[in-house]
Amino acid sequence: MRDTLYVINPNSSQAVTAGIDSALARLRRPGGVRIECVTLADGPPGVQTQQDVDRAALSVLAFAQQHQDRAAGFVTACFSDPGLQMLRELRGVLSLGISECGALTAMTLGQRLGVIAILQGSIARHWRNWGAMGIAQRVAGEVAIGRGVSELSDHAATLEAMVAAGKRLRDEHGADVLLMGCAGMAAFRAPLEDATGLRVVEPTQAAVAMALGRIQLDW
Repeated sequence: MRDTLYVINPNSSQAVTAGIDSALARLRRPGGVRIECVTLADGPPGVQTQQDVDRAALSVLAFAQQHQDRAAGFVTACFSDPGLQMLRELRGVLSLGISECGALTAMTLGQRLGVIAILQGSIARHWRNWGAMGIAQRVAGEVAIGRGVSELSDHAATLEAMVAAGKRLRDEHGADVLLMGCAGMAAFRAPLEDATGLRVVEPTQAAVAMALGRIQLDW
């Protein structure tokens, strides 16, 4: 029975998965599709380089192949969308990535989206994605907070860095909507909106909301 939407955290951080799970609480409904957040224990501690992305992609695919008989769909909860195109080769199963869905959602909320990245090295990889999607002209810019996935657990320091990045994107780049560029940032959406005065898209929420609609409509 295909009754579960699997939200896959491709890194091995249980703390990141817990944050994602908490962010999705508002999307759970009695009698609705079951949303299960999972951690891939064999994944890297954080998906921060192209090598991490490629390694994580194979783990994501292996998980999906093992669970596709029960899957109403898969959401790849990493901003590099590792394994997404391979998952889409699995017949009859919806597969979405948070980077793609987050950007598409942000473009419905503003004309120029600003992306808050974790590390400077991630930004070139993101721009390749925006180019492949054909939306680079809608991206006002990206600013990195200089904190790896494991460092996001220091909430006070992370929020301070994210607010500074959000204000730079607003004031220097002309962004009118912000997109958080890491699933590990899930807890910071509301305070970031309050501090910057801009709408903020949490990409895993965006992807799961889109997946639930697609499942309900049988698209």
